[in-house]
Amino acid sequence: MKRAITTAALATLVAAAPASAIPLPPGPPPPPPPTITQLVVFRDGSFREKAVRTRRVAVHIGRRRCIVAPATPLGALVASRVAKIALRDFGHCSRRPRDAAGLFVRKLGPDANRGQDGWVYKVGHKTGSAGAADPSGPFGHGKLKNGAHVLWFYCHMQGSSCQRTLSFDEIDTQPPGGLVVHVGAYDDRGKEIPAAGVTVHVDAVTAITDASGIAHLTAAVGQHTMYADGGGYVRSFDTPVELQ
Repeated sequence: MKRAITTAALATLVAAAPASAIPLPPGPPPPPPPTITQLVVFRDGSFREKAVRTRRVAVHIGRRRCIVAPATPLGALVASRVAKIALRDFGHCSRRPRDAAGLFVRKLGPDANRGQDGWVYKVGHKTGSAGAADPSGPFGHGKLKNGAHVLWFYCHMQGSSCQRTLSFDEIDTQPPGGLVVHVGAYDDRGKEIPAAGVTVHVDAVTAITDASGIAHLTAAVGQHTMYADGGGYVRSFDTPVELQ
């Protein structure tokens, strides 16, 4: 004798089927690691600036192979290959990125740390408060974001802070071909003072900032690259500017 299968019974059979019998659609691919602008300034004032994809990398500490998480300042530095890097491990790095938080740059290219002087990094205007490979990010609340500016420089300790770093605070174009800029000098905490007596370069055209950190320049109409240096400070990032 045949029996009809009720709707309730059919639902029970479907619910009891093993999960492997119902294939799940593939999830979205993970987002690519962010691309940042990195500037490395060596002791002699030479520098390397480039865009870097902050991918996951491997480093060697003695015989150990250690993994550095993507979107970290150290991961970007290693991936950029700007110079040979020597590291020290104040923790116990491993194949797990979370164990790399104690990695510390002790030498970059020809410049090795000495006493209180040595390599440090800034994100924006502030020195990172966490290790450069810490997966929690430079300040402990998130990794590097796309478009971040990361500066590595050799710190000469001056009291409780490294030498200040330069950045353009205001850029005012004044046609035809005129330009007024304000340059700030930032300490480790991101506190600013006017950068007096520094040189602003707009390609081959230069001007010196006054006591307020302001410089006036005139250059040919068109696209230019601008930066500031001198005064005992760390140079700025290259900044594109269009004069009309």
